Amino acid sequence: MKNVVLLIGGNLGDRLSLIEEAENLLGKLFVIVQRSQIYETTAWGGESEGDYLNRILIIKTEMKPETVLRYTQDIEDILERTRSRKWGNRTMDIDILYIDGEVINTPLLAVPHPLIQERKFALVPLAELLPDFKHPLFGKSSRQLLDECKDMGEVNVYRP
Repeated sequence: MKNVVLLIGGNLGDRLSLIEEAENLLGKLFVIVQRSQIYETTAWGGESEGDYLNRILIIKTEMKPETVLRYTQDIEDILERTRSRKWGNRTMDIDILYIDGEVINTPLLAVPHPLIQERKFALVPLAELLPDFKHPLFGKSSRQLLDECKDMGEVNVYRP
């Protein structure tokens, strides 16, 4: 079985309930082995408005990467994600950050996620769960990538 690292979150609707529902749906398809804390983060890139809630999940699966991607996109659709603008507002976004130490670059999927090193909202929970995991292309740990990240966005543990 492979370890897959997912980043889930959104900025529309009942953000906490949507994270819980995404986890519930993911748990029906995959074995969830670890969860980060939930973080409240400022919008990054694009034209999003309002703070996001984000969490890292580590799942185990024997599914092919493209199948994992299809299921995560199906869950986004179930949770009423619309794709009208790149990096726009959304109820739920599920990104595949890592699949073990694999490098995948197909028209459908890029793993590791190509923007991990630029996104503090991904690096903070990664450093929480996988501080020593080395990015397969950069050879740097999650902690090192976070220390070098120039993103000035706010990332704080969520307190409902």
